[in-house]
Amino acid sequence: MANWDEALGEFLKPFVALLGHKKRRQMCPLYVAGLIGPGERKSMQPMAERLEPARYDRFHHFIADGLWDEAPLEAELARCADRLVGGPAAVLVIDDTSLPKKGSHSVGVAPQYASMLGKRANCQTLVSVTLARDEVPVALSLRLFLPQSWTEDIGRMSAAGVPEPFQAPRSKPEIALQEIDRVMAQGVRFGLVLADAGYGLSASFRQGLSTRGLTWAVGIPKHQKVYGADVALVFPVAGRGRPRKHQIPDQLSVSAETVLAEARWRKLSWRRGTKGPLSARFAACRIRIADGPPQRIHDKGQQHMPGEEAWLVGEWRTSGERKYYLSNLPAGASLKKLAAAIKARWVCEQAHQQMKEELGLDHFEGRSWRGLHRHALMTMIAYAFLQHRRLEQATGEKKPAMGTTSTDPASGPQSRPQGTLLDIANLSPLPKGHLETANLILPK
Repeated sequence: MANWDEALGEFLKPFVALLGHKKRRQMCPLYVAGLIGPGERKSMQPMAERLEPARYDRFHHFIADGLWDEAPLEAELARCADRLVGGPAAVLVIDDTSLPKKGSHSVGVAPQYASMLGKRANCQTLVSVTLARDEVPVALSLRLFLPQSWTEDIGRMSAAGVPEPFQAPRSKPEIALQEIDRVMAQGVRFGLVLADAGYGLSASFRQGLSTRGLTWAVGIPKHQKVYGADVALVFPVAGRGRPRKHQIPDQLSVSAETVLAEARWRKLSWRRGTKGPLSARFAACRIRIADGPPQRIHDKGQQHMPGEEAWLVGEWRTSGERKYYLSNLPAGASLKKLAAAIKARWVCEQAHQQMKEELGLDHFEGRSWRGLHRHALMTMIAYAFLQHRRLEQATGEKKPAMGTTSTDPASGPQSRPQGTLLDIANLSPLPKGHLETANLILPK
């Protein structure tokens, strides 16, 4: 990583040019360098002490109080990510990540489910959007979710500097759809949207993706109701009185777990891990999702009518655990393509872990909305720079424009084994030991 600081300065030029004021143009590279550089703690004061002890006030002002607009930098980050990994074979991964936090004054902090801990904890939750291709993720967006305890307290939100447009209650799927619209408007290219069951259980989220013409694969809970693909709508026979005006399905919906209980399962491997190929058993069938308008059906009360036709996919892990997914991939997609698409989601978890462990995403100690989102933006820019360096190292030269390689998005980036040494630009093998795709290149 010789001259990494010079490389960073060159990489940041388009971002710095958008900041206008001279002092802001100085602080941005300094802050990003602090996130990338050595040191256990990446909050403002320790970084300032390591880099510019006399400039802590400017450091703090740049992130917490400075009057500059983050939107142009977010748009530049989107363009940068698209150049690095965008294209028809890229995936857009929707997830969330938690930042454990003590106290009650930091914006958005509340007892809620913390994904990194697997339980409820006092934390902040960020909805994330990650663009990835060939096991190289680039973070595009981190947006704070406000729990009900915050959205019900206008004074508390105002004290934390939450802008008025963001004070209205918004679910995580709603935030995700808004961010998808934003990155699409900025020209980010991808072939598939992936999300876990936290988003996949939302009918409005799935329908929102389909309305936008997007191909998707999402996790669902095992009790998600579905119909057979051959379901038909019929008029029920009235035993007495007037003929029925509304059609009903000729079969009842059942849970995803029930549909695949007697299915034929096949063992498939989707990539190579550190201990060998990762594999599980999979099964799939075509269904109609029970997420249409609710209607009374016989004596069952209000039931959801058949909605979009899709794939129902089951994964039977070696631990014995079973997971379930829905996807609107084409009806002709093979089981291997379905499994590869579903398992491509892991790269966002890798990105979250690296941004926390290496770049201090969860080290921010301020309390304000603006400060948290600016710190997250600087962290994503730093992460994009490191991925840029990885790709340069992979090719042995300056990285050309990306996104021209076209492969089947259904097979997804994760159809390549983890740890494979790749020339990212042309997908040809590199000499052994040249690059491990799971590792960031950090300065010593």
